[in-house]
Amino acid sequence: MENVTLKRSLGLWAIVGLGLGYMTPTIAFDTFGIVSKETNGAVPLAYITALTVMLFTAFSYGKMVQVFPSAGSAYTYTRETMSPHLGFIVGWAALLDYILLPMVNALIIRLYMESIFPGVPAWVWVLSYVVIITLVNIWGIGKTSSLNSMLVLFAIILIVVFIVLAFIKLSQGMGQGTIFTTEPLFHANVQLGAVLTGATVVCFSFIGFDAVTMYAEEAVDQKIMPKAIMLTVFIGGAIFFVTGFFAQALFPDISNFKVTDDTLPEIGLYVGGTLFKLFLIAGAFAATAASGLASHSSVSRLLYVMGRNGMLPRKLFGYVHPTFRTPAFNVVLVGIISLLAITPSLELVTSIINFGALIAFTFVNLSVIAHFVFRLKRYKTGKDLFSYLIMPLIGTGLTGVLWSNLHLDALIGGIVWIVIGLLYMVFQTKILKTKISDFHFEEVG
Repeated sequence: MENVTLKRSLGLWAIVGLGLGYMTPTIAFDTFGIVSKETNGAVPLAYITALTVMLFTAFSYGKMVQVFPSAGSAYTYTRETMSPHLGFIVGWAALLDYILLPMVNALIIRLYMESIFPGVPAWVWVLSYVVIITLVNIWGIGKTSSLNSMLVLFAIILIVVFIVLAFIKLSQGMGQGTIFTTEPLFHANVQLGAVLTGATVVCFSFIGFDAVTMYAEEAVDQKIMPKAIMLTVFIGGAIFFVTGFFAQALFPDISNFKVTDDTLPEIGLYVGGTLFKLFLIAGAFAATAASGLASHSSVSRLLYVMGRNGMLPRKLFGYVHPTFRTPAFNVVLVGIISLLAITPSLELVTSIINFGALIAFTFVNLSVIAHFVFRLKRYKTGKDLFSYLIMPLIGTGLTGVLWSNLHLDALIGGIVWIVIGLLYMVFQTKILKTKISDFHFEEVG
């Protein structure tokens, strides 16, 4: 099994499509009520704030993926530039958001279906969805990419239709009564702390841009990875901002919503009636399924790299199916975890996801400094100083600002997860007498 490798079959736009699918373009509708409440009605401003942080961090991802074109992302970068032990903890933290995001998609699907068929038990929808997503991911990354692209395109078309209907509703006096308004961005109740708190909520929507680094070993040419990362951030950020702006202009506050945990069905109803509500749910269903495909495959590959390195049991987590050439065991494991979506709330899970994401973002920025400045001494020219020290320092600082505004539940849940990881590392190094520094990373083609 050691000679079986991941297959290089993904071009630039296939990888960007997987990134956008992971980000779920319609998630702005789902979390609108949560973010509008947190920001006092400044959802698009929260997206701009999060996008600014993501751009600096995306720059760092672009640098590191050229140096380490492997499927380990933040885990690999930290491990190779700083310390295997620290790399393990960063990888463990990243696992938190990677593992939970497929569950979020299953949870959102459950909420959609419950809004249409309230009498059907929740477990029916979760089980059906998880089984289909798991089987497609086992089948192969090419099939995953093709289906993902179709689903993302359908979701984007629905967002365009929403914008057209929003134009009509605003011109008829709904909400702000005009598209030429700055109220969604700036008004008397906007507070910096509230916007930053909202930004910590929406930053999980951008996780897809770093998830594309998981496909570095399956890209037809690894040189396209930095461009794929930046395109994913810009396109995804633009979609979120425009969607958030029109939604906030239509709904200056959340008083009209009966369910704030997932406002998408009601937004569709108020903007276009029952028919558009069904179409929007269908588009959101497609986008969520696309995210489910992409996130499910990404975390499976992170587990694969950690298993291949021996940081998780190699025989299980480092296994690649000889026929489908996918990490089949990991795909099934993520599917089992996703079944937990039967009961939790969207707000709770997304807040915990951000803990792991922000750890990953922080250490990717620091990895640039560790590798280029301290290891390669690339600081003797103004260009190098700007690229390898100033830019990642700004990215680290901005990520730190979001850190300081995380919800208490996210901090508690994240700390518990880190403690579990530390105990596992002690078990590996002290009880099993295994040195983490002996887990040597070997690039596969």
